Amino acid sequence: MNIKALEDITSLKELVDMISILADKKDVHTQAQLFSENATSETFVGDTAILKLKGRKEMEEAFRDFLKDFDTVYHLNGQQTVTINGDNATGTSYCLVTLIGTENGKKMKTTIGVIYHDDFVRENNRWLIARRIGNFDWQEKREVNHIDY
Repeated sequence: MNIKALEDITSLKELVDMISILADKKDVHTQAQLFSENATSETFVGDTAILKLKGRKEMEEAFRDFLKDFDTVYHLNGQQTVTINGDNATGTSYCLVTLIGTENGKKMKTTIGVIYHDDFVRENNRWLIARRIGNFDWQEKREVNHIDY
């Protein structure tokens, strides 16, 4: 493996991580800019598509609407594999998403195991996501206990 390939692998990992960090900060405008102009994003639970988006504007609106009800958003990215072919790449990454919000007066924590399948494109010397398929593999929801410090 040459230095250029290692640089690309690192850049793709940083891209996926930055998308998660921006979601945690609820900075959906900046997050949407990490997708190509006409990128698509589809979310599945099992074999059922629950969300299909096209373009940065749709993504920004949908991401903002989804995150608005949560006080805490936390993505923990794990393993990632990528295959690079010139200015295009494909990748699979695993993410543990934690969402904390209030439902019916109770603080609730939702944890979701997600597998992302991404198509990347290099535009103007930077990697962007051109297509993302998110498979919500499992989900757990429970009440969060109050902790006194």
